[in-house]
Amino acid sequence: MAEAFLNNYHDQFICAESAGLEAGTLNPLVVESMKETGVDISHNKTKTVMEILETGKAYDYVVTVCDQAQAERCPFFPGNGRRLHWDFTDPSSFEGSRQEILTQIRDVRDKIHDAVNNLVSMIRETTFNSR
Repeated sequence: MAEAFLNNYHDQFICAESAGLEAGTLNPLVVESMKETGVDISHNKTKTVMEILETGKAYDYVVTVCDQAQAERCPFFPGNGRRLHWDFTDPSSFEGSRQEILTQIRDVRDKIHDAVNNLVSMIRETTFNSR
């Protein structure tokens, strides 16, 4: 979700890539909740951290997004980029009815959206104040 928000609303300023420890499949309820915001991720492909590392790219910022329960499985990404961690519950862990799960996903989605906007504001402030 963070990658999609960054690339859809801030692509003139930031290029974001998302990866996990293992390749997975997109959660259809996450896809649905993102469509509600006007962001279609239905054609996105999941990537692994290893795939990203093999490109040899350097990053100014590396943001890990995982909850405390999964912290030991949160990917490590080498390099000199500034590291940030966002503690959000993985939507795949949500339980309940379809509607209850979708409500929980929307809550995480909205919090990620706010975190993305705060990150962009911080980067812009840092970039423009250092000139």
